[in-house]
Amino acid sequence: MLADLVDLDRHPIHQDGPARDALIARCRTDLEADGMFNLDGFFRADAIAQTLAMAEPLWAEKSFTHQRRHNIYFKKSVPGLSDDHPALKLHDTTNHTLCGDLLQDTPVATLYYDPTLAQFLSDVMETGPLYPMEDQLAAFNVMAYHTGEALNWHFDRSQFTITLLLQKPDQGGGFEYRTDLRSADDPNYDGVAKLLNGEDDGAKLMTVEAGTLNVFKGVNTAHRVTPVEGDTARIITVMTYYDHPGARFTPEEQMGFYGRTG
Repeated sequence: MLADLVDLDRHPIHQDGPARDALIARCRTDLEADGMFNLDGFFRADAIAQTLAMAEPLWAEKSFTHQRRHNIYFKKSVPGLSDDHPALKLHDTTNHTLCGDLLQDTPVATLYYDPTLAQFLSDVMETGPLYPMEDQLAAFNVMAYHTGEALNWHFDRSQFTITLLLQKPDQGGGFEYRTDLRSADDPNYDGVAKLLNGEDDGAKLMTVEAGTLNVFKGVNTAHRVTPVEGDTARIITVMTYYDHPGARFTPEEQMGFYGRTG
C-alpha cells in the first residue's frame, strides 16, 4: 500500500540497503547545509488528488479559521525585551485547518501512521524512535491559505517540522526562512529584528511543487509562508511526531489551535 502513496523508486525509504543509505546520507547533508531537506515527487499525484477530494466537502463547515496578530514568538511579552523592541513586531496570520480526526480515511493519514515514514525520519535525523501523536486533532493537519492569506514569521516549538505540499498556489505562498537565526544559548534579538525589517541577506525564499516532502529545523529557523495570490489555494499537510508514545496537546492548546477539544 505504501507504494501506492510514495514514489519508492525515487525515494526508497522502505528497504534497507545501499539506495536507502544513500538517500539518508543526502538528506543529512542537506540538513547540515541548509537546515532542511526536500524530497520532490514524494507523494504520488493520485494520492494527492484523493486527499484533496476527500477534504473538499469539509472546508466549509468543519475547518477552523486560525486568524491572529502575533509576534515571532507567539508570546505577549519576552523577558528582557521592551514591548516596543523591533524583535516583537506584530504580523498577521490566517489559515484554515482541518484536523486529523476528520481525515482518518485519507491517503495522508495512511502515510502518517505507516511506521516506515517515522523510521526513515528517525534514521535521517538520528533522534531515536519517533511516534505518532495520540491526539488525533494535532497529529496531522491539512491547512489551506487563500488569496491574501499567509502564515507569518515564527519559530516552531519542535526541533523538526515535517510538511507535505498538496496544492501549489498560482502565485505567492512561498516558504521564506532564515536558518539558525538563534540558538539555545543566544536568542539573537537584534538578528531577529533585522530579519523582520527585511535587512537579513541570509533569508531565503523557496517554492516547491505539490507532492514534495519537506523537513526542516523549525525551532531555531525563523520561517513564514508569504501571502498567497490568485484563485488556487495553497494546501499543505503538517505532520507531528514525538520521541515518546501517547503525546497529546492540552485542552487549552487544542482550543487555541483548532477552536475545539477532542
